[in-house]
Order: sequence, then C-alpha cells, then structure tokens
Amino acid sequence: MSPDFAQTERMMFQLSLRRRGISDQAVLKAMDDVPRDQFVRSSDLSQAWRDTALGIACGQTISQPFVVAYMTEQLQLRSSDRVLEIGTGSGYQAAILARLVRSVLSIERFKLLADSARARLEKLEFHNVEVMVGDGYAVPPNLGEFDRIIVTAAMPEIPASLRARLGEGGILIAPIGPAAGTQKLVRVTRSGGRDISKELLDVRFVPALSGLAREL
Repeated sequence: MSPDFAQTERMMFQLSLRRRGISDQAVLKAMDDVPRDQFVRSSDLSQAWRDTALGIACGQTISQPFVVAYMTEQLQLRSSDRVLEIGTGSGYQAAILARLVRSVLSIERFKLLADSARARLEKLEFHNVEVMVGDGYAVPPNLGEFDRIIVTAAMPEIPASLRARLGEGGILIAPIGPAAGTQKLVRVTRSGGRDISKELLDVRFVPALSGLAREL
C-alpha cells in the first residue's frame, strides 16, 4: 500500500465517521491515533481503514469502525474512568478506550486472542490496558466495580454478575439479542441504585459464549 493511498484511506475513514454522526472530538482523535492496520490480518491490510468488520482468529471479528466509535461515544468517557471490556478480540476497541481513560481491563475467553492482543498492545505502548483470560458471564467480584463497561459480543441479556461490577453513576453498553441475526445495542445507566436502560440502534455481533474456550 503506497503512502499516498494510505493517507487518503485514513482521511476517508475520518470523514465517514463524521458523516455518520460521530461528533465527540476526543473519540475522533482516538480513532485517528490508533493504527487500525496493526489490528487486522495481513491479508486485510488494504481494507484496514474501511468502515467494515473484518475477520480475525478463532472465528471472531474486529468490529466496524463506526460501531467502535459509536459505542465509545455512548460511554461518555472521562479521563479518570476505570473501564471493563468483555471480548478483547484483536485489542482494537481496548486501544481506543486506552486513549481516553485511566485504565482498561479487557477479558477474553480465547487464550490465543488474549495473548496476541496483549503482545500487540504492549508493542504499541498501550500500558494502561490489562488483558486477562476469563469468562465474561462470570466476572470475579474481587475485580471490584468499574465506571464503564463495554461488551463487544452479543448476549441474550446482561447477566447479574456483570451488572454487579457497574458502579454508581456508571454506564454499561452491550449488544443484546439472539446469537444469529440482529441485536439491539443497549445502554444501561446506574443512577441512585437503579438501572435505566435505553435501546440505541441495531447491530450484528458474534455471540458471547460462557466459559473459557477449549484450546486446540
């Protein structure tokens, strides 16, 4: 890929996000700063800056950039926030979050993905991200509460164990619905001990499965 072509692709990338309604300048800057081409397969480099989801290892995907930006914007992030991510994948969403908050803990059920994402994030010097192998349906209580939680795989509903990790005044965003087909992106805000839910838009994510993935 020539430098001129890559630069044009990145300009179109930013323009596409703005045209689709992403207006938070901090989010737009994070999307520009994080090199998406470092998170995709070598065979997909020519599409790295396109507004499309791409396949990665273990049958998973790196999400469409608009969806990444939209979910990030809807979290209403603050620089002091501690964020929990369920579904590390390539590490791209965690890298975007890391540009905007104090710390990110990302949980991935596939050890292969967790290890490769951890190495990639360390190489790119995202030192405020921790990647651990775990079950997103059973987040350990000893991890404490988080200011923000983002789920990057479809769940039929938000499990109580995950809700329990959301602190007062916190925001959780997740795709809720059937594994096959379309889900609703739902934002949950905790206020006064109550959870207030709002449906945002239709999305398509791979399913979030319980337990750890079996190593092949």
